[in-house]
Amino acid sequence: MAPKQYKTPPQAPPLFTATKESLLEDAKKLCEGTRGLLDKLAKDTKPTEATFTNVVLPIAQDEDNAALSSRIIGFYQAVSTDSELRDASSKAEEMIDEFNIEASMREDIFNLVDAAWKREAEKKELDGESKRLLEKEWKSYLRNGLGIEKGPKRDRFKEIKKRLSQIQIEFQKNLNEEDNSIWFTRKELEGVPADVLETFEKGNGDNEGKLRFTFKYPDLFPTLKFALDSETRQKVFIENENKCNSNVPLFKEVIILRDEAARLLGYPDHASFRIEDKMAKTPKTVNDFLGDLRVQLAPGGKKEVDHLMEIKKEDLKSRGLETEDDGNYYLWDSRFYNRMMVEKEFSIDEQKVAEYFPLQSTIESMLHIFEELFGFVFVEIEGEDRTKLSTTGKGEDISWHEDVKIFSVWDDEGEGGGFVGYLYLDLHPRPGKYGHAANFSLQPGYILPNGTRRYPATALVCNFSKPTETKPSLLKHDEVVTLFHELGHGIHDLAGRTKYSRFHGTSVVRDFVEAPSQMLENWCWTPSQLKSLSSHYLSGAKIPDDLIEKQISVKHVNDALFNLRQLHFGIFDMTIHTPKTHEEAEGFELSALYNDLRTQIAGLKGPKSLGMKSDWGNGQATFGHLIGGYDAGYYGYLSSQVYSMDMFYSVFKKDPMNKEEGRRYRHMVLEKGGSQEEMKTLEDFLGRKPSSDAFYQELGLKGMQS
Repeated sequence: MAPKQYKTPPQAPPLFTATKESLLEDAKKLCEGTRGLLDKLAKDTKPTEATFTNVVLPIAQDEDNAALSSRIIGFYQAVSTDSELRDASSKAEEMIDEFNIEASMREDIFNLVDAAWKREAEKKELDGESKRLLEKEWKSYLRNGLGIEKGPKRDRFKEIKKRLSQIQIEFQKNLNEEDNSIWFTRKELEGVPADVLETFEKGNGDNEGKLRFTFKYPDLFPTLKFALDSETRQKVFIENENKCNSNVPLFKEVIILRDEAARLLGYPDHASFRIEDKMAKTPKTVNDFLGDLRVQLAPGGKKEVDHLMEIKKEDLKSRGLETEDDGNYYLWDSRFYNRMMVEKEFSIDEQKVAEYFPLQSTIESMLHIFEELFGFVFVEIEGEDRTKLSTTGKGEDISWHEDVKIFSVWDDEGEGGGFVGYLYLDLHPRPGKYGHAANFSLQPGYILPNGTRRYPATALVCNFSKPTETKPSLLKHDEVVTLFHELGHGIHDLAGRTKYSRFHGTSVVRDFVEAPSQMLENWCWTPSQLKSLSSHYLSGAKIPDDLIEKQISVKHVNDALFNLRQLHFGIFDMTIHTPKTHEEAEGFELSALYNDLRTQIAGLKGPKSLGMKSDWGNGQATFGHLIGGYDAGYYGYLSSQVYSMDMFYSVFKKDPMNKEEGRRYRHMVLEKGGSQEEMKTLEDFLGRKPSSDAFYQELGLKGMQS
């Protein structure tokens, strides 16, 4: 039972009662409301009178208010079981995006913002966050084409922006709704654990006796890890790279349009445009970082492949399949022999470890860690309490699906006992649902015009296997890490304390956004924390020390290969966004480039070694990150690792549950969101400039830079 003081949140949770009509209606209303405000500002305010208070503040307050419904309008496409509702959500999001592009290119408003910017620069009276808002607002007009002379060029820029927004929505929709499958015989799936096969649909008619394999993670990863038949794995691997080929032309169009838009704005390429306001500032910084890392990791990668190749040789020999050994180590070998190596040399059994991490109790323990470390209290809202909180009087209206867990989040007494916000967990796969693991900010926090606080709501959307009649959902260790990581984003969102929604929580630059959640992953590799997270699904026993030790010993197994895989994504991303000329952008053979770079960087052979052409697969068409905001930014996963390791090593490694440091981190890093330069946040917390030493040390490499 929740203590009494945590019973009644001061703000009702959002409702999820939209219909396909209401989504479009609400989107229209939002756009009309903002348009009305901008028209009024343009009509009533002369540039000579424009200030922060009479121009930028009303725009920011309108943005705050709009974010309360706009994010949820777009959220339905990721989680609704109703395809009409998902379609309406996509359409509504497209409508809002188009309107925002329109608004961000209004010259009459830019003239006011420009005047306010010049006036405030002389006066220097604004607080830091407001000054940052004004500067970002002013720059955003320039980045949205208002620095381009009026006429055909500017019109073309606007056209490109609209088309890019449509493609982004269509691309992600194709991925979410991808429903391809392969029918396999049981023989072809030999080796795949029985509890995985249990979840596969059984065939009839032509597919009598076969099982339906889909490309969703709970099918894909175990099959690549366990299927003994290399032809099955090869087929799964190649078809997985070709599961969304309708995205191939869209991806190509995006690369060409981005390049054209960047050149219209006067940048040499899209990467220069994108990286300018990140922590890295220039493509050169990024390319130097990725290049250095590649040099450092290459020898380790080669060593790891050679070792895995020996394991492959032995395995084929032991199964009397020497004829299959052609001396090549393939992409579809990698998860299979990785697992075999771990089981053999570290004698670790993933399924056995998973028995200690039933989903339900793991989440409870995880929330408990965040309670202790940061001073939060999580109270699950169930049954009657949902009915009481719902503004419609119906408990089911405050969630989008019956599986969703809802928590009200509070400060503990030491932190003042106030309300913090709402956390939602949507943990199992469903048809049409977003297929990866992600944190969605549903409503931001900010300060209302009357000075009181508006509290955030944030959701974790994951795809962990569903419980069966005999077993709860059991998490493998890497899934425990994923859950911790995504919850890290959720906590960042909940801890935010900014004046404006634009800077709230995870609204930080892309090359820093992963750092807080990556840092928290370290708790899953700390013996004391793993023990406290564990509880055997039958006996409730804690995980034994020898099993913890084994699990931790594999942390860096084939680490070079893992990081080279990340480098492949990062280098591909930078390559396609830094063509020397526009013609080069138009001429990219993207599939061949994607596949060839992977072979060169990671050293794993692909179908090309079997005589296929370089364009055998279209991995880029399944890669939502490069279309959905990580363009010229994928390196951020690696550069955030540098920051996160630095923070962990220097502050938390010796005592991960140090409450003083936990709260200092909460207030100095998480709370600030994007309200100040992220580099300042980091330097204030570390007490110095960040360094990559800890990152290289963790990888067992000597850093070249300090």
